[in-house]
Amino acid sequence: MLKNLFRKREYITVSSRDLKNNQSFPNIPNNKWTSCEKCKNIIYKDDLEKNYNVCIKCGYHFKISAEDRINQIFDENEFTQLFTEMESKNPLDFEGYEEKLNINKKKSSLEEAVVTGIGKINDKEVATAIMDSNFMMGSMGSVVGEKITSIIEYATQKRLPLIIFTASGGARMQEGIFSLMQMAKTSAAIARHNDAGLLYITVITNPTTGGVTASFAMQGDIIVSEPNSVIGFAGRRVIQNTINENLPDDFQSAEFALEKGFIDSIVKRKDLRDYLSKILSLHEVAEYAK
Repeated sequence: MLKNLFRKREYITVSSRDLKNNQSFPNIPNNKWTSCEKCKNIIYKDDLEKNYNVCIKCGYHFKISAEDRINQIFDENEFTQLFTEMESKNPLDFEGYEEKLNINKKKSSLEEAVVTGIGKINDKEVATAIMDSNFMMGSMGSVVGEKITSIIEYATQKRLPLIIFTASGGARMQEGIFSLMQMAKTSAAIARHNDAGLLYITVITNPTTGGVTASFAMQGDIIVSEPNSVIGFAGRRVIQNTINENLPDDFQSAEFALEKGFIDSIVKRKDLRDYLSKILSLHEVAEYAK
C-alpha cells in the first residue's frame, strides 16, 4: 500500500569474522598437492610418493631425482658414491656459466647432473651412473662425461655389471666441443667394458635426448625404458622441417622405439627393481658374499 512507502526502514547488524585467525575453518597446508602433467589430475603428494611418483589415474611417470632413484632401486644402506670430487669449470669462459652452475647446485643439492657409485640390488653388486634432470636438464658436460667414463672403467676393472639410468637434454652448450667429446670418450669406455665380457644395462627415463642418446644410452646389451619416455636425438620440429614430412604422433616415444626395435622392453617404475634383479640373475651375477 501507499503508506508502506513511508515506513521506517529496519536494519540488522552483521558481525564480522576474522577468517584468517578463526580456528574453526579447516587448515589446508601449502605444497601438499600437485597436478599430473599429462591428465591434470590433482594428487596428494604423499600418495604420489607412495606410488613411486607415478600418477594414480593415468600412470604418467613423474621425473624423479637421483636420490629417489637410489632409494627405489638399491638395497637399503647399500649404495656408495664414487668420484664425488669432480667439479665443473668454465673452459670456454662462457658468460654466466659459473652463476648457472651455482644456482643448479643449490636447487638440486647436487654437484653435477650425474651420481655415480656402486650398490646392491637384492645383494647383487653393480656399478651405476644415475643422471638427474634437476641439474641443468641432465645436460652432459665434461665432468658428467668424466664421471660416467670413470664408473665404466671402475666396473671393467672390478668386473662388475653396469647399469646407467639416463635423463638428459643433450650436450651442454656452455662447454662446446668439450661436451661433444664426451660422446666418444664414454662410448670407448663402454666398448672396453663389453670386450671384457661384462653386462651393461641401460635404463632410459624421460627425457633422453641429444648426445646421450647418440652415445652410451643406446649401447646397452639390454636397453629398457620407463613408459612414455621421450627418446631422440634432434628435436621433433627440426626433423619435421628437414624431411618436410609429418611425423607420427608417438614419434620419439618409448613405445615407438620399442615397436621399431630400438629398445628391448618398457618397464613400469614399480617393477623396475625386480626386473633388474631378474636380469642380473639370468646373467649369473652372483650375490655378494656377506
